[in-house]
This record gives sequence, C-alpha cells and structure tokens, in this order.
Amino acid sequence: MIRVLAITSLLSILFTVASNAQSEVPKGWHLMDYTQDSFYGISLNKAYQYLSTKNKIAQPIVVAVLDSGVDTAHEDLKKNLWHNIKEIAGNGIDDDHNGYVDDIYGWNFLGGKDGKNIYKASDEKSRIYHRWKELFASKTFDSTQLSNYEKEAYVIWKKAAAGMNFTQDEQMDVMFIELTAKALKKHDKIIRLEMGKEEYTSEQLERFTPISKPGKDAKLGFLTCIKMMGIDADEKNTNTLKELDEYIEGKKTAFEAKDIAPFNYRADIIHDNYYDINDKFYGNNDVMGPGSMHGTHVTGIIAAERSNQLGIDGVADHVKVMMLRVVPDGDEYDKDIALAIRYAVDNGAKIINMSFGKSFSPEKRWVDSAVKYAELKDVLLVHASGNESEDVDVEENYPNPYLLQWKSRAPNFITVGASSDLKIGNSIAADFSNYGKENVDVFAPGVKIYSTLPGKNQYGNLKGTSMACPIVTGLAAILRSYYPSLTAIETKRIIEQTVSKPDTLLSCNKPGPKPEPYPFNQLSRTGGIVNAYKAVLLANDFKAAFNSSVKKETTLNKKVSK
Repeated sequence: MIRVLAITSLLSILFTVASNAQSEVPKGWHLMDYTQDSFYGISLNKAYQYLSTKNKIAQPIVVAVLDSGVDTAHEDLKKNLWHNIKEIAGNGIDDDHNGYVDDIYGWNFLGGKDGKNIYKASDEKSRIYHRWKELFASKTFDSTQLSNYEKEAYVIWKKAAAGMNFTQDEQMDVMFIELTAKALKKHDKIIRLEMGKEEYTSEQLERFTPISKPGKDAKLGFLTCIKMMGIDADEKNTNTLKELDEYIEGKKTAFEAKDIAPFNYRADIIHDNYYDINDKFYGNNDVMGPGSMHGTHVTGIIAAERSNQLGIDGVADHVKVMMLRVVPDGDEYDKDIALAIRYAVDNGAKIINMSFGKSFSPEKRWVDSAVKYAELKDVLLVHASGNESEDVDVEENYPNPYLLQWKSRAPNFITVGASSDLKIGNSIAADFSNYGKENVDVFAPGVKIYSTLPGKNQYGNLKGTSMACPIVTGLAAILRSYYPSLTAIETKRIIEQTVSKPDTLLSCNKPGPKPEPYPFNQLSRTGGIVNAYKAVLLANDFKAAFNSSVKKETTLNKKVSK
C-alpha cells in the first residue's frame, strides 16, 4: 500500500533529507499548467476552457475503480458515485438478476455473505510458496513427471521460493524502522500530554510551543523523524503510527513465511472455492469496507465534485464511479480482479482504474481473459506501474497487457508511471515510480496529490503511481464523455500522442534511493507527462477529421448509387 513509500524512504535518510527541502506546494498542483503556473501538471483548466469555447456537451460516463473501498458518504464524492438503478436498495433481493444482491454502488469481492470483510491478506509470493511446497519441495519430487500445468506452476514456485530468503540487511532495515517507531511513540506520548489532545498533525505541532524540556525534546525528535520519512505535514500522528506498526508486522510475517504458512483470511471469511473461477457469486455489498483510505483518495482524484466549492476538484466532471472492492492490505487475489473487471464491463463501465499491482500472478490466465473481454466490449483499462523503483521491462509486474493465451498485447491497456516537479523534489520523475521504455506508456503527477480521505469529509496528500493512475483515468473520462464516439483504443492513442515532454535539460533521476541522472524520455514509451489540453485539442480534430471522412464517403456512396 501507499504508506510503504514513506516508510522505505527512511532507509535512505541521507538522500531523503537532501530531497525534502521543498517550497510550499499548492493543493491541486497536478491540475496546473506549466506555462501559466510553473508546475508540470496536466493543464486541466485550459482543457475545460477550450471545451467551453467549442460548446461541447458531455455525456455521463461510468468509471469503475478497483480498489480498497470508498467512503460513500463523503461530501465531495456522494453525488458522483454510480448507482445501480436496476437494484432496489436494502431489500435483500437480487432485483437485476446479475447474481449480486443489493449491489447499489458496486460490489465487495473481499467480503463474506455474513457481512464480514477481509482487511489483511498475505503477499502472493507466500501464498504460492506454501500452495505447492508439499509437492515441489518433497524429497521424492520428479520434475520430469509433471503435467504442462504443473510445469508452469513449478516455474512460478521456484521464483517464489527464491524470494523467501531474506538477507541480514533486510532484517536489519526492519529493526531500524522498529526502533524509529518506538522512538516516535515515546515522543508522541509526551506530545499528546503537552498538547492536551490525542490527534495532531506535524503542521500543528510546528506551531505548538511546549512548556517543559521533555516536551521540547519530544517535538524536535518527532518532527525530525517525520521529515526524514517524507511524510506530509497534514498527516495525523495516529495514521503515521498505525501505518508503521502495520508495515513492521507485515515484514515480520514475511520473514517467518518460509516456515509458517500465512493465515488464510479468504477461507475464514469469504468461503468461496478460490480455484474455481465459476464460483463467482461471493462477497457482499459493503463497498467501503474496513480500509478505504486508498480507494477514497483514488476516487476523489477522478471524480470529486467540481462545482460544489468544497475540498478539491476531480479531473472529470461528468463521471459516475462504480466501486469494486478487491484490494486488501496485502496482495490482491487474481480471481477477484478477473471477476471485478467482468462485473464492471457488464454493468456499463467504459474505463476501469486499477491502482494496484504485485510481482506474482498464478492465475494470470483468468485476468488475461477478463482484459480480453474488456477489449471486446470497448473498455479502457488504466493501471499503475508500481512503486518499487524498478524497470518493469525487466521485473515482472501484474496485471500487465501481455495476454498469454493470445500471445499478444492488449491495445486497451495503458500503464502509468508517476512524475513529480522540481518544486517538490529533485527530479521530474518520482523516485519511487516503476518505469520501462517498453512497458510503461505515460507518466502523470503522483507526488503530494491532495484528495479525499474517509471519515468526516477529510482530505489529505498521498503519493504513488496509485495517484498518477486515476489522473489518466480522469483524462480518459473527459475524452470519452465529451467525444463519446471515441473508442477505448482511440482514447489511449490520443492520450499517448499528446503528452508534454519536459525540457531534456530538466533535472531527472532514474527512480531509486540513490540519485542517478537519467533522461526522462527514456522512462516510458512516450517519454512524457499526460496533458489534458493537448488531448482535447487532438480529440476534437480527430473526430472532426473522422466525421468529415464519413460525410465524404456517404456523399460518394449516394453518387455511386445513382
């Protein structure tokens, strides 16, 4: 999940301190225009100004968000959430006969029929290792006697097994983070007593003047750690400590996973036959779930109401978001992803946002079939490239557009890396973003992105390719709502052909903890950052040229028929 970005940066303190000397970053910088605002945003206001001069009228469009859940009561989201008009809320009946009861906002594939929900899940690597350990680690195992399916499984299992061995350095890193967490908790206890409240942000702490020497020391110690981790000033102390604890617990569980099989939360709560893709009518209609921060933030980037003078403006202005809860705290399950894509397609979504990913996909064939199904139904898939600072031309990242069964690439699939700005960091590319000259299509802003958060109409900053991805989804929604005759493939082509390409002299580092100069235009296929203004210009010309061509052909046909 996104918090890992802040935590892992703690492991490179020297570099993090150097890169965190920032000026104040305006909320919504990702929507700005470089020539007007000096920020490498997506020129959104210029796009809307152009559309208004053309008197373009948008048609509503449904966007599915496959994520951790959404706060359906948030002031900036509730009017722009999709409602299944074929379903009567709360009557316990499957009114539209699609197999999902009371699916008003979408569906929760991480729930049980009794209303319980999965919050945590293990990593896919551990699941794969223990799934086939008894067979492949047996002393009597003979690789020459395997079926074709078992041969494929053996290749995946060997890779997973190799990844179960953690180095001493990795274990020391976690010990270091655990010590930091203990120090933060000690400082936090003193600060809460001095401030007289349980929750506070670093911004509030900066303005607070402790009376006692222990209070002054605690303030200095707490703020120093927060700044070294790159955590935003408006992040609450409770959230920071909670995420640290979860990260440490997750890492310790991973270290133990070679000997101890991860707890099977799915079997305990969902009760489906996971290995049967046709066993698909499981889950419940609780699309918020127990961990909706990530999904609420992503949804706001796409669809926060633009006309209510509250909080933030989403990218798209005529969108209805369908929420499909499939992302736990841990690796998602291939089956849930495949079924959620199919649900989205069958229920009218034209664009699907996928701000998640993992290094293993044992049931990739299920996901590939769903991606192909979306292609046949003219649905665009937008996927985050990942936050491991890796070259995904070399390192596996799933889901991806390569369809194994068809031995081809899905033309309706766009992969997004995260860009930054020199007023935020020391590189136009985010230091955490995955990249790839062949397998990442475009970049979009993904650092200090301000959006909606769950609970009492909150807002805050998060970073990640998870935030860059919905910016591209929002742009695609604009194109397909204002120019509804555009296909998914045409929409992708327009987005790719209209990227802004920062000056080649502009500072760019290859993503990773140690800055290394690298050309930004070599980090993706297009070498650029998406630009909404340029995209609508091309969309308008594209459809005008298309309509002109159709008109000429129709006239010619009439003459020929005479």
